[in-house]
Amino acid sequence: MPEITSRLSNALADRYRLERHLGEGGMATVYLAHDLKHDRKVAVKILRPELAAIIGGERFVNEIKVTANLQHPNILPLYDSGEADTFLYYVMPYMEGETLRDKMEREKQLGVDEVIEIAKDVGAALHFAHERGVVHRDIKPENILMQDGKPLVADFGIALAVTQAGGSRLTETGLSLGTPHYMSPEQAMGDRAVDARSDVYALGAMVYEMLVGEPPHHGTSVQAIVARILSDEPEPITKHRKTVPPHVEATVRKALEKTPADRFTSAAKFVEALQNPSFTLATTQVAAHAMMAAASGPWKRLAIGVSAVAVVLLALTVWGWMRPDPPARVSRYSLALPEGQEIRLRFGRRVVLAPDGSRFVYVGPGQSGDAQLWVRRRDQLGATPIPGTEGAVHPTFSPDGGRVAFLTAAPRTVKVVSLGGGPPITVSDTSGVSLVGLSWGMDGFLYVNSGNRIGRIPAAGGEVELVSTIDTVRDEAGHGWPEALPGGRGVLFTAGGGGVESWNIAVLDLATGTHRTLVRGIVGRYVPTGHLVYATADGSVLAAPFDLNRMDVTGEAVALFEGLGVRDFGSIDLSVSDDGTLAYLTGSASGGLGRAVWVDRNGMVTPVDPEWMFDPGLPEAALEIAPDGRQVALKISTEAGEDIWVKQLDRGPLSRLTFDEAYDRRPRWTADGRHIMFTSDRGGNTDLWMKPADGTGPAELLLDFEQPVHEIQRTPDESWWVLRLGGTQGGTGQRDLVGLRTGDTTTVPIAAEPYDEKGAALSPDGRWLAYESNETGRNEVYVRPFPNASAGKWQVSTGGGINPRWAHTGQEIFFVDGAGNMAVAEVDTRNAFRVGTRQVLFSTDEYNLVTGENYASWDVGPDDQRFMMIQIGGETNGTPVEFVIVENWFEELKTVGR
Repeated sequence: MPEITSRLSNALADRYRLERHLGEGGMATVYLAHDLKHDRKVAVKILRPELAAIIGGERFVNEIKVTANLQHPNILPLYDSGEADTFLYYVMPYMEGETLRDKMEREKQLGVDEVIEIAKDVGAALHFAHERGVVHRDIKPENILMQDGKPLVADFGIALAVTQAGGSRLTETGLSLGTPHYMSPEQAMGDRAVDARSDVYALGAMVYEMLVGEPPHHGTSVQAIVARILSDEPEPITKHRKTVPPHVEATVRKALEKTPADRFTSAAKFVEALQNPSFTLATTQVAAHAMMAAASGPWKRLAIGVSAVAVVLLALTVWGWMRPDPPARVSRYSLALPEGQEIRLRFGRRVVLAPDGSRFVYVGPGQSGDAQLWVRRRDQLGATPIPGTEGAVHPTFSPDGGRVAFLTAAPRTVKVVSLGGGPPITVSDTSGVSLVGLSWGMDGFLYVNSGNRIGRIPAAGGEVELVSTIDTVRDEAGHGWPEALPGGRGVLFTAGGGGVESWNIAVLDLATGTHRTLVRGIVGRYVPTGHLVYATADGSVLAAPFDLNRMDVTGEAVALFEGLGVRDFGSIDLSVSDDGTLAYLTGSASGGLGRAVWVDRNGMVTPVDPEWMFDPGLPEAALEIAPDGRQVALKISTEAGEDIWVKQLDRGPLSRLTFDEAYDRRPRWTADGRHIMFTSDRGGNTDLWMKPADGTGPAELLLDFEQPVHEIQRTPDESWWVLRLGGTQGGTGQRDLVGLRTGDTTTVPIAAEPYDEKGAALSPDGRWLAYESNETGRNEVYVRPFPNASAGKWQVSTGGGINPRWAHTGQEIFFVDGAGNMAVAEVDTRNAFRVGTRQVLFSTDEYNLVTGENYASWDVGPDDQRFMMIQIGGETNGTPVEFVIVENWFEELKTVGR
């Protein structure tokens, strides 16, 4: 392809400068180009090489002259045509709007009045051409360009030029002129001498689809569609939409007659009938349709018999069309995305195919360093960013493929964006929705994880309704990764308890609220072949036959392939479209294990101990480096619960500090480095405990409040505490920071305004408190004097900020900015407080799960030049990652369970 593009560019260099590939059509490849002579953008269409070889340049140019003279407001004009270095080309204006197909994919069914207006304009263009002896032969939504709501018919007469120039040799290419869904019966039979009535049929088929949402005849193959065009009557439009007027139904029915003589003789008459409320079909036509549709009786048998004979005769004529398709060829390839459009390393699903497989949406780079969604059509080389989706994770398509729902991590929201344009709409902004999955069901609900259970939210917006119940008898600790099943009856999800190796795929019956386990695995997908496709913790992908009505596995599973990347807490990238396309990302299978790494100010990563992997647990990792820099205390999750461990740096031994079955979290060293403080719910409530760092002696209770203790900071002289307690303080904010003098029992407000204040960090001298607050509508980092917090307040971050941490010098504050980057701000605390230069250091995408708001899950190294962070997932240990596409993948599933 690069060689062809280079040749083509050189051949057209004196007239057109090719800029980029736009797509593929049935007869041509389309490029965006710059018309050098007229200084304008144009679309250059290059005929397929096999066509060009048969037709010949001179004959093609002579025949296409006829179409160059078609000048009409609803016809896209032909600018130029010719031959260059064996390439046959023609040039048309470049239109930046959408096609009618794009509009129909987005809206599914169009309003009756709008359909009539579109048909009126297209019909006028057809009538104009027909009067000049030109038949389009390929009327379809893809060839109708929408400009300011008005249709323009493209490629007018190109099919005729190809037919006339190619003659009988055209069949050697295997190309059929016309698109099966819109072919008239005579065109389907291979009759080259078609007239205006063939275009009238195609226009009628297009109007039918605009009203109903699907073409009048459809099937799983070209042969099946042609067979139905030749023998079947389309279902009445009013069966699908009772509001369609009778005259519209009658007009379309007449246009779709199988015999050309029974159709409208011109497109003008079709449009006239479409706008005439008194138009009806002749009695004989109504009777004929009634006979074909009769449910029983001798007339139906006679009609069927006659039709059968006709179909046999037609089949003999078009035997090449009617032969059974050979099995579709399965194709596998890696897809490399261009520089600046790469898939970002984020938690959750990052790539999803549209239901029809025509495009995919993925998490890519944002303009300010954050991630955002991109969309790429599969017939194009480049992707397009989706505005307003900064910070997005876990995209999922609507059932009709026109919209995409996604999650944002901070603040936690569920949003929906239309691919046709417009800003995203917030469906839910509840903090109860987690990042462990999102799926758009056919029942109009978005399925999410909330409170470790499966919940659903109306796609139009609303509150979360919990629909699953955790089964403690089966040792379930939580539910996640929901996948709505077709039909709206059930939801596949992951039931977790312990390590990912012990997770199961379950199915939820929405009618009863009950669920049952299906197979051992981490994430499951249902595919239209009647299979459950699922991944296991080691990165294997399997398939088992699945009965959608019973919502149950009906046979043994078969292993399909290995090498699927398994990242944070069972997160995978595997998407299947209804057309049989599979897309997935490879990688290692970490099963959610992480490793501690040093990251310098330039983002360079060095493992703390290459042999050390551990489970940091949910909802966040937690670590703090000892004052002397020789040890790190951190929380590690095991089957026994969450405990505090101590690691000698860098490659020294790892020892367990706490052994209680409670949740022990958020370790903090005392100033002398001899003890470790931590929060624990071992007493029923989450209180503050302390234990010697060498493990000798029991843990002692330090602070016991009625409210749970969520954050702890202590001044170096141990005279004050800074705490975040559960609930609200004084009935004001959502989360508040309070101070407590050592020996007192009454707290004092520090940051207790009607906002969310958390993420406390004391300066090395204990005189200043950094924290995060959402008082501007998003999280920013602020500093107050301590303990006299009312003496002032300064904003440190400017574009969003969380996780403040002080440098050991007290002259810098590190934080994660609103784009997900590690940033640093110089500060001067000698007299009053002053913020100096701010600088972005590196992206925290690889650590984004464990650098959430409320608590910094990383620490600053003793020299202030590097940071200890935790990487989680299969892409963090050097394993190459590929974006793999498999076309016609369903062929490989046909034998599974059969």
